[in-house]
Parts: sequence; C-alpha cells; structure tokens
Amino acid sequence: MRYRELGRSGLSVSEIGYGAWGIGESSWVGATEDESVRALNRAIDLGVNFIDTARGYGESERIVGRVVRERAGDEVLVATKVPPKNRVWPAPAGLDPAETFPGEHIRASLETSLGAAGLDHFDVLQFHVWNDDWIGRGDWLETIAELKQEGKIRLFGVSVNDHRPDTALALVRSGAVDSVQVIYNVFDQSPADELLPACEEHGVGVVVRVALDEGGLTGRITAGTTFPEGDFRNRYFRDDRPAQVEQRVAAIVADLGIAPDEIAENALRFVLSSPAVSTVIPGMRTVRNVERNTALSDGRPLTADQLAVLAKHRWQRNYYS
Repeated sequence: MRYRELGRSGLSVSEIGYGAWGIGESSWVGATEDESVRALNRAIDLGVNFIDTARGYGESERIVGRVVRERAGDEVLVATKVPPKNRVWPAPAGLDPAETFPGEHIRASLETSLGAAGLDHFDVLQFHVWNDDWIGRGDWLETIAELKQEGKIRLFGVSVNDHRPDTALALVRSGAVDSVQVIYNVFDQSPADELLPACEEHGVGVVVRVALDEGGLTGRITAGTTFPEGDFRNRYFRDDRPAQVEQRVAAIVADLGIAPDEIAENALRFVLSSPAVSTVIPGMRTVRNVERNTALSDGRPLTADQLAVLAKHRWQRNYYS
C-alpha cells in the first residue's frame, strides 16, 4: 500500500481508503455484518488506514468502531459525518447555518457517533453537505475549534454537494477546512477544473468518493440490470439509465483498448493520477472487492495518452436527482 499526505494535516493516509456506506445495511441491500467485518479486517491487513463512515449510514459507525477497537494495535484513521439538522440533501443556496449546522447540533451528533462507534475521538469530522453561503455566519467554526481543542476530533472536513465542486471553493480558499470529500470520476471530471488545484494551493486534503459511479464504472451495469427494492441503486439506475451507462462504458473500453473487466481498475487509476487526491474510498463490502481494489496501489499511474483518452469521456449528468 502506498500513502499520501492528507493536505497540510501531517497525517498520511492510504491512497486506497475504505468507503463504509455500503456496510451499514441501510441503503445498499445485501450487506451482512460478518462479511463486512471480514472485509474491514482484510483491508487493514493490506494497509488501508483510512475509513469513511457517517451518522446517516445505518449501522456503519458501530461496525467500523467494533473493528477499529479490535485492531487497537493498528493506527486506523476514522472519518465520520454530521448530517444537516434540517435533513436537506444537498444544501441549496439561501439556507442559514443555524438551520443546518448549529453548534449544539454538531456536538450532539458527534457525541452520538462516538457512542455508536465506541471511540473517544474521530480523526476527521465532516459536514455531510456544504454551501459556501455559510462562511462567516453561525457558530459552526467556533464549535469545530472547541471540539479540536477538547481532543474529540483531529480534523474538520466537508462532503461537497453532489456534482457541485464549485460550492466549496470559497471554503477551501478560506483556510478553515482540512479536507474535502468530493465526487470525482471519469464521468464527472469537473473537480479538476478549479477545486483540485485550489486544494493543492491551500494544503487541503482530498477524499474522492463515487470513483466508480456507484457501480457504473465497473462494467457490470448493462441494459438489463435491476436492483432489489430498498436498494438506492434501484433509483440511481432507473429507467433507461443502465443502457446509457453500458453504452458510455463500452466507448471507454473501446477507446482505451482494454478488456471490459478492466474498466474498474482504469477508473480508479484515473482518480489516483491526480496529485491533489489524498485517498479514494470505494465501497468494499466483500473481501474480494478489498483485495482487488487495494492491489491497484502499486505506483503504476495511467499514461499521458490514456489520460488524454479519458478526458474526452466527461459526461455531465446527475443520477441522484
């Protein structure tokens, strides 16, 4: 496993991290706690030292905390998230931070998360949505400073609104944030326009989510793909979206001259090709997925020619809406 600096924080994180939404048994159907625990342990065995969870991920914080406590001899960094008090995702312009992240709500959510995980601190506390309208308003920044001083968190981050990297640019430039979590993949390359350069300039760590487009960039989504009721992908890949994805992936495979089952590897290598990226956090619910994804941390970036090919495959759309 290779490691990268998380911005200016002084912390080194595995370039392949662990996205723990799917193990929470809430929005992804099929996860079992036994397999999730095995997958988490295998990831740590293979050098993964950064796990991302959230208060809103069902049982995820509890399961992650269980494994981290059992692996007390391994230095594993855990990031979690505070949901907005008004439960509005994503965060539209015009909201007052008193509606979304008042200090008392931040503190209460953190205490609940610490209790669920059985931990005495989190390494990164992230707001689960963000809007630059909140800079200089409300008491969220003071509360974050207090929580750092109390030793309950080490770093502060935000999860950037889906497909809207522009909504966190002012925050990155303000110096108030340690890390940002953002959607960045072959389809949505927009963070590379302004956000990633700004993070490099200001020493802000970058945690990349949805690098595989919720499964779209694995090659396993085809026109006939369906998901069980209760699985969020049933909505994400609704109507003719699977057919659209299949066509787009086939074009990438053809242009790169790779086998269809190599698309996921190339998609992850695309993300890791950016020096601004600190870690990418694919969801890994099985030991097989853990072993396959962590094997990509081998120092073999995509070539300039391959990156030039992938640059042509931007696809602007929002399947979350």
